[in-house]
Amino acid sequence: MEYPVVQQGTSRPGRWLREHRLGLALSIAVVEGLLVVLDQISGWLALLVAALVLVFYVTVGRGLRRDTARQAAWVAAMSQVLVALVPVLVFVIGAVALIAVALLAAVAIVALLADRR
Repeated sequence: MEYPVVQQGTSRPGRWLREHRLGLALSIAVVEGLLVVLDQISGWLALLVAALVLVFYVTVGRGLRRDTARQAAWVAAMSQVLVALVPVLVFVIGAVALIAVALLAAVAIVALLADRR
């Protein structure tokens, strides 16, 4: 009979969190991202919270002794980084749309000026 290898310094909840942390972070990010897109949460507030949670994880969370707390800090940081991408993507998509409209307007101006009839 084979027994699974348990990494020293881990706990059952910590191992569960580690196994499911990306899915949890994505789920949290989707819910928060929808709240940002639906204007229930300000995009700037989402960016501020994401920055604070990320700074906490980098300065404190990575060094936490309790495995469960360390894994929970990772989930929180990853979900906030993913949520931070929502306002950035909205800004980028908006900027690309404005550039596309400006290019279309420039092409229309050139076409209209070229028509000499």
